[in-house]
Order: sequence, then structure tokens, then C-alpha cells
Amino acid sequence: MGIVLLIVGLAVGAAICYIVVTNQSNDRVQDAKRQIESAKSQAKQITDEAKKAADTSKKEAILEAKEKILQLRQTSEAQDKQRKDEIHMLENRLVQREESLDRRNDSLDHREHQLSSFQGQLDRRKNDLDKLESKKTAELERIASLTKDQAHDELLNKVRKESVGEEAKILRDSEQRVRAQADKTAREIVSTAIQRCAADQAGEITVATVHIPSDDLKGRIIGREGRNIRTFEQVSGVSLVIDDTPETVVLSSFDPVRRETARVALENLIADGRIHPARIEEMYKKAESLVQERVREAGEQAAFDTGIHDLHPELIKTLGALRYRTSYGQNVLQHSIQVAALCGVMASELGMDPAPAKRAGLLHDIGKAIDHQVEGPHAVIGADLARRYGEKPEIVHAIEAHHADIEPNTVLDVLVQAADAISAARPGARRESAENYIKRLEKLEEIANAHEGVERTYAMQAGRELHVMVEPEKISDAQATVLAHDIAKQIEDEMEYPGQVRVVVIRESRAIDTAK
Repeated sequence: MGIVLLIVGLAVGAAICYIVVTNQSNDRVQDAKRQIESAKSQAKQITDEAKKAADTSKKEAILEAKEKILQLRQTSEAQDKQRKDEIHMLENRLVQREESLDRRNDSLDHREHQLSSFQGQLDRRKNDLDKLESKKTAELERIASLTKDQAHDELLNKVRKESVGEEAKILRDSEQRVRAQADKTAREIVSTAIQRCAADQAGEITVATVHIPSDDLKGRIIGREGRNIRTFEQVSGVSLVIDDTPETVVLSSFDPVRRETARVALENLIADGRIHPARIEEMYKKAESLVQERVREAGEQAAFDTGIHDLHPELIKTLGALRYRTSYGQNVLQHSIQVAALCGVMASELGMDPAPAKRAGLLHDIGKAIDHQVEGPHAVIGADLARRYGEKPEIVHAIEAHHADIEPNTVLDVLVQAADAISAARPGARRESAENYIKRLEKLEEIANAHEGVERTYAMQAGRELHVMVEPEKISDAQATVLAHDIAKQIEDEMEYPGQVRVVVIRESRAIDTAK
């Protein structure tokens, strides 16, 4: 349409130009008019043709649009139909599932009703069986003239008597087999270690005595209105006991290092002769420096003696403090050195590296140096201390496990336990007070006497051996073996003691007659 109008415009323009040109010539006016009329006619014709072409294009476009609309409608109707079909199928499935669930629900209700019926039948049958069992038990009691409990006890006694012999045989076989496999090697290792190690011992005390030249010094130590003794106790943290004991003053404290420091300070004060609060504080500081130096030297010497040269300075200092600590009369530092040597010997005999074993043995009781300051078992305290100062995990574990505060799970753990027991149990290593000794012997005899058939009990060899006399008519030979095992096991569970306790069960039968 636009092209047609453009053509028409061009034609009109050309005609106008032509007219303008022809106006100059009067002769050509008529021809121009005719040409203008002709041009108008042609322009009109072209315009009509253009309109007809535009109408034709418009109709074709409308038809094409209608066809597309029809196609889209058909596609939409097809999709709508497909969706309706799918929805219809889903509705059918849901209906089917609902019907299936209804059928299942009905089936479950039916089964529940059946189970309820079966439960009722079972309850009735159980009641019937209980009644029959009661009748049967009553009839058996009437025939056997025994109650149910009496029959049960009699059966158990019979089974127990029959099993005693088998139990004794199993125990003997097990002990012989274990001893055959382990005794020879263990004895060689332990005896070699014991022969190569020894340590001096010291008495266990919580007090220290200081000798004074004369009893006149007691008054000077006490001071006017007790100011000297109060100052000394406040500065040292140690109790100072002054009684009627001639030429003796007693220092009492559970901290052995503090007690030793107080002893050195008091001896220096007595030697100096000037006893007053200011001098007491001065002498105590000097004594404290001296004792700390001795502690450090003792720790370094212990590390040198055992061949361990890379301990943390704090561990060396704590180790040296064990010089003034004892356990059951055994000096703990000497005990630690001995345990280190024992661990090293046994590790070498087993083909292991002796260095870690010595290290664990030397440090195993280090917690005893501070267990009066921190709560908890000394093995756990020592393990925490070693861990804090960079000891290896296997060393820390061996320290913590040497009294079974945790489960031992390495050869090193067992070596430290064994060396600790050997050092503590060897003759003369430890001692205990008379009161504790008597209590331990009484407890041993009490445990044995509590068993049926025991006639008399004697604790011998300072409590290391227990002789148990039994009544021969009540205890057989097989039962004697079981009794010895039971008593030993009960002693292990209920008592604490150094070394081991040997249990000997003696069964003696005598036949006596008189010739007349």
C-alpha cells in the first residue's frame, strides 16, 4: 500500500513539474491539461489497484490469523483432553487404592478379632496348665515327702558335689598348663632383675626430731608469749611440738619437703643462737633455698643414675622431692630408681628397648611428690604431670596404669607394674606399723574361717602364708583344692598387701585304735 502511494505521489509530482515547465509555453497548455487528466486517470487507476491489492493482503492476513487461531484452539483442546484423561486415570487409581485400604482394614480388624480370641484361649490354657502344674507339684511333694524348695536344694547339692571333682581337676590342669608355659621364663627374668638391683630403705615418718644442746633453749624457741613458735609455724607451715622429752624438739608435717626445710632452719637457728621473728624468717628462706637445691640435685642424680638425660627441669625438681617421701618405710626416690633398673633389665631380657622402660619406671611414682596438694590417685596425678611436660603417650599411659587406675594394654605397662611389685615385695623393702600388721593377719584368718568346713587357720611367715586346717569329714581332697582357690581369690579381692599370700589347705584324717 505504501509503495503504491509513493508511486502515485511521484506520478503527481512529475505531472506538476511537467505543468510548470509547460506553463512557459502557451502552446503546450492544452497538451498539458490532457496529460494532467491522463495522469490523474492513471493515478486513480493505480490507487484503485493499490486499494484492491491492500484489501486482498488484508483478507489473506486475516485468513492466516484465523487459521493459526484455529490450530492453537485445536492444540489447546487436545492438551486439555489429555489432562482430563490423566486426571480421570488418577482418580480411578485413588479410588482403587481407597478400596484396597478398606479391604486391608477389614482384614486387620478380622485378624485382631482372631488374635483376641486366640489370646483368650491361651489365657485359659495357661490357667489350666498352672492348675495342672500345681496339682502335679503337690502330688510329687506328697509322693517324695519333700517340698519344692527342699527338692531344689537337694538337687543343687547333688550337682555341686558331682561338679567339685571336675572343678578341681580343671583347676589343677589349668594351673599346671599355665605354669609350664610361663613359670620358667618369668622366673628367669624376675630373678635376673632382682639380682642386679637393690636400693637402700628409710623409715616412714611424718615427724622429724631436732636435738638441742639443753632444755633451756626450749624457752627461747617458744619466745615471749609464744611469739617465736607462732612465727616459726606461720612461716614454715610445720607444727612445732615442744614437750617434756629431754633435749628434743619435734617437727610434724605431712609435707616432707616442708618438714625438712623447717628442720634445717631450726638447726641453723639453734646453732646461731639468735632466735627472734625476723631471724626466723631469714633463716627459713636460707633453708628453703638450700633444700630446693638438694631437691634439684637429688633429681639430677636419679636421672644420671638411670641414664635418662632429657627430662624437663620441672620433672627433675618434682622427682628430687621424692627423696623426702617414703611409702611403707620405703624411700620413694630409691624405690623409683630401683623400679627403673628392674624395668630396664626385664625389657632387655624380652628383647625390647630398655630406655622407655627405664623412663617409665623412674617416673611411675612422681605423683607422690604432689599428691598431698592435688586430689586423686598418685598414678593419675603423675600421668597428668608427665603429660603436661611433654612425655610421650606410652610413658604417660604406663605411669597411669601401674596401679590399674586404667586398663594396662601394652608390654611397657605390664613391665612397670611387675617392677613396682618386685621392688615393694622383696624382703625388707617395706614395713608396716604393728597395728596394721595385726589387722592384716586377723583379716586373713577371718576370710579363711568364714568358709564352711574350716576348723582352724594360722597366718604364718609375716602374713605371706596362710595355713587352713579343714574337717576331713566335711571337705574332700577335691573340695580342698577348690577351697584354696576360693580363699586366695577372696584375699585378692578384699585385701591390700605387699607381695603375695600363699594359701595352704591341710586335710588330715587319723584312724586311732588301742591294743589291749
